Amino acid sequence: MNVADALKARKSVRAFTSQSVSDELVNELLSVARCAPSGVNSQPWQVAVLRGETKLRVAAAIETAYRNGQPSNQEYHYYPSEWCEPYLQRRKDCGLQLYSALGIKKDDKPRRQDQWAANYRAFDAPVMLLFFIDDVLEKGSYLDYGMFIQSVMLAAMEMGLATCPQAALAEYPDIVKQALGYDKSQLLICGMALGYEDVTAPVNQYRTPRAAVAEFTRFFS
Repeated sequence: MNVADALKARKSVRAFTSQSVSDELVNELLSVARCAPSGVNSQPWQVAVLRGETKLRVAAAIETAYRNGQPSNQEYHYYPSEWCEPYLQRRKDCGLQLYSALGIKKDDKPRRQDQWAANYRAFDAPVMLLFFIDDVLEKGSYLDYGMFIQSVMLAAMEMGLATCPQAALAEYPDIVKQALGYDKSQLLICGMALGYEDVTAPVNQYRTPRAAVAEFTRFFS
C-alpha cells in the first residue's frame, strides 16, 4: 500500500474482532513509526502498550469513573472552551454520522452514554496504546507527537491493522498513571485503539467528509 492510498483509506475504527495482536507486531509497528520527524530530533514520544489483564483493569477503572460521574481532569485542553464555525458544524455532523450508523436516537441518553463509555475500553480492541510526554516540553513537541501518531496509524494500515486515535483515553490521567506507575511529570496526551477491524460492524461503514483543498489553501506567487 502506498502512502497516498493509506492516507485515503485510513479511518477511525470503533469495532474490532477478537483476533489478538502480538507484541512482536506492535514492536514492529512502533519501530517503523519512530522514524517520524521531531524538532532537534527530540523524539518526545513515550508509549504504553496495554494488552490482556492490564488493559481490562485500566479500562474498567476509567469507565467506572465516567459512569460514577467523576469529572475528567485531562492535563491539557484538547478542544476549545467555546466552539465557532466552521468547527462547530463539523463537530455536530461527525456526531450525527456516528449515532446514525449505530441507530441511536438523539434522545436515547442511555445508549449514548454506553457508546461513549466504549471509548474507555478502546472499543474492546485487543490493544490500547497510551501516549505520554514529559511536562517540560512545549507546543512544538505536541506537533512532533502528531506526526508520530499519524505514522503509527499509517504503518498499521500497511500491516493490515486498524486504529482509532482517542482523546477520551486521556480524560482520567491520575487513574491511568497510578495503575501503570507513571510519574506526575509525564503527561497523558491521548490513546489509541489497535487491532483488526470488524468489517461487518455498522459503526465502521461510514466515512467523515473532508473539506476541499480550495477551502483551506491560499496560493501566493
